[in-house]
Amino acid sequence: MASSSGTSSGSSMLQNSGSEGDLQVLMDQRKRKRMISNRESARRSRMRKQKHLDDLMAQMAELKKENNQIITSVNITSQHYMNIEAENSVLRAQADELNNRLQSLNEIVSVLNASNGVFAAGDSSSFNEPTDSFFNPLNLSYLNQPIMASAAEMFHY
Repeated sequence: MASSSGTSSGSSMLQNSGSEGDLQVLMDQRKRKRMISNRESARRSRMRKQKHLDDLMAQMAELKKENNQIITSVNITSQHYMNIEAENSVLRAQADELNNRLQSLNEIVSVLNASNGVFAAGDSSSFNEPTDSFFNPLNLSYLNQPIMASAAEMFHY
């Protein structure tokens, strides 16, 4: 009995050491599989990260291009605005000059109308109006001068 129990314990030791060896080999295989899997996962992660970085760089380049286009458009619009402002200033100056001329002409007409009433009531022979007179409203060629104004005269920086 003792020998059978000894034999059985000896054979179980052999089975245990064989099982432990198989178990160790199995654990090593699993460990290698896990390492390979982890490496592959890390590689995929790096690839995703690189793709994301590339996408962000492309997006940045596109946004920079769009930003430059917007800046160019704003600069062009600002230049157009300044040109129109200068032109408007010239037109305002011309309008003011024309209004002043119109007011002067209206004053001349008023003086002529008033003086015609005075001379008409009195002796008309005492005042002989020359044909090329300053008071002749139909002959105001001296007032027909061009209006000279430009943006350079309006903006002295």
